[in-house]
Amino acid sequence: MTRDDVFNTNATIVATLATACAQHCPEAMICIIANPANSTILITSEVFKKHGVYNPSKIFGVTTLDIVKANTFVAELKNLDPAGVNVPVISGHAGKTIIPLISQCPPKVDFPQDQLTTLTGRIQEAEAGMEVVKTKAGAGSATLSMAYASAWFVFSLVDAMNGKRGVVECSFVKSQETDCTYFSTPLLLG
Repeated sequence: MTRDDVFNTNATIVATLATACAQHCPEAMICIIANPANSTILITSEVFKKHGVYNPSKIFGVTTLDIVKANTFVAELKNLDPAGVNVPVISGHAGKTIIPLISQCPPKVDFPQDQLTTLTGRIQEAEAGMEVVKTKAGAGSATLSMAYASAWFVFSLVDAMNGKRGVVECSFVKSQETDCTYFSTPLLLG
């Protein structure tokens, strides 16, 4: 299954769900988990605009799976517990648009340039569990890791909505900080 196949399947589903949300719960926080997130968040935003209820601060492209992968791969190489590693991942949520900021990772980790290049490529190419999709011959994806990453983001968002301070998560959102219309960046949620 290619990213085009995933898009063709998910675009209609996302548009239908976005329409229902725009009509029935326009003030809700909307977390887009369907891939390709670089495209499905745009679909959601356009649907909300069409209904006159667009609020870019309430629509999030969940890119947490990229962070889970980055944390896991760094932890493996440095013999660390992945729960104690936090690699920010910015830019987008597909292939080369996934930019892990390994130099910003707590705890501080160093890699020789060749290993850093390989690690970055592995994080970028392990996108959305495509290895699992290939293994399952297109009959499924990395559902557990996607569910874990989605829950992680949603729990953080709920914590922030309930008043917890200092909650920061990376998300693919409308951006005024870059030339890109949408960009995955660390956000202060609460």
